[in-house]
Amino acid sequence: MNENGVNLKDRSLLIKMLGWIFSLAGIGIAFLASLEIYCFYLFSHGGRFHYEGFGFGSFMFANIASQVIGYYIIALALLVSGYGHLKIKKWAAKLTVSLLYSWLITGIPLIIIAFFILVATKEMSITAILIILTLSILSYAVFPPLLICFYKRRNIVYTFEKNDKTSCRIEKIPVSVLAVSWLLIFYIIVLHILILLNGIFPVFGTFFHGLKGIILLDITILCLFSLVWGLLRLQPWAWRGTVFALAMITASAVITLFNSSYSTILENMKFPPKELLLLENIPIQGYHLAVLAGVPLAATWVLTIKLKRYFFKST
Repeated sequence: MNENGVNLKDRSLLIKMLGWIFSLAGIGIAFLASLEIYCFYLFSHGGRFHYEGFGFGSFMFANIASQVIGYYIIALALLVSGYGHLKIKKWAAKLTVSLLYSWLITGIPLIIIAFFILVATKEMSITAILIILTLSILSYAVFPPLLICFYKRRNIVYTFEKNDKTSCRIEKIPVSVLAVSWLLIFYIIVLHILILLNGIFPVFGTFFHGLKGIILLDITILCLFSLVWGLLRLQPWAWRGTVFALAMITASAVITLFNSSYSTILENMKFPPKELLLLENIPIQGYHLAVLAGVPLAATWVLTIKLKRYFFKST
């Protein structure tokens, strides 16, 4: 096939190989998710690692729940993308690229947080730490950029277009709009996890927790859900609402965390004594958390502002 004088080749085999890799990885991670659920038994009453205070509202309970949720979400994304690649569907490429862009925004804070939690909760050798650091670097700085470049290659674009003549809703949505939508869904998941942490919610210098915090979290979650719905339909009100909501959430989180000590944050979460002894040794302060939370939120806000042209057609 010739396009503008360039001989383009069908790369169906390569795309299907990638589909098998995604699918098998998704199955493996789903298996890990089910195994992680077993940790609830280990920490519950009578379990090998049980301690007084473990349960809903404790750090370890939230940590295990977060890992289970994360594994299942990653597995679902890989399986859906894998299916799309095996069928050589154009939406699979757009879906995967948008997820990769969203990972580039949230990856560093998640890797840092996960690393500190692993070091604080598990006894790890230097070798294990080096392996984790290497895999983390590969998962953020190497694989995503390579895959994004892969999907931009003309042979790959040609192959998807040649094998899929149909059209679906997702193909009409710009990649950057999809990326922001995935980021909002990610923040929705984070807000659900905060419900497990005594419902802690930062509001311009003050922490709300308990029932009041959970109510505020629920309201924010519902607002973000409605914004995702609107963004995927390219509604102007959704763009305005997302810009406003992200500005408020970012400012609220950064101001509150920056002006709070790490001990105050732990106190608001009301963890069991054993967990407090463990967590208070982590070398982190409120301003560190302000940066970890503020950078991806601010980046999402900036990206959303740049999407204005997709929601307001010039006349």
